[in-house]
Amino acid sequence: MKKIPSFTIDHLRLKRGIYVSRKDMTTSGDMLTTFDIRMKEPNNEPAIDAATIHTIEHLAATFLRNHPTWKERIIYWGPMGCLTGNYLIVKGDFTSTDILPLVIETFEFIENFEGNIPGASPRDCGNYLHNNLPMAKWEASRYLSVLRNATEENLVYPH
Repeated sequence: MKKIPSFTIDHLRLKRGIYVSRKDMTTSGDMLTTFDIRMKEPNNEPAIDAATIHTIEHLAATFLRNHPTWKERIIYWGPMGCLTGNYLIVKGDFTSTDILPLVIETFEFIENFEGNIPGASPRDCGNYLHNNLPMAKWEASRYLSVLRNATEENLVYPH
């Protein structure tokens, strides 16, 4: 069976950052850009624990879908199965550099979040107790240190 494109990226050289994972044209003619929001160096750092990435998912998805400029373009935010980051799907043809300010803003929101996690109630979530806000804030802060100083190696997949 042919490998899917995301399995052809050299994960031994991949740094934390934001990468264009793929671009797809919809049947209605809209471009969708999928971003690899890589918070951990694969196979070099421990993965993000499930409760923490669950909290990041709730906070990021809520923030992005309410963003005054981007909310109409946000299609999806969700964790990678390997727990080293998330996928962000945006309507439009964008680069990692285009989306960098939005991702910084998203993780600043997570880093500074106080209060009840949106959607973390038995009625709203299938596993509402499985959250870790202090660690989500810590991971956001750590990731922001990369985003604020991003270079090409954090924005373009290694060849």
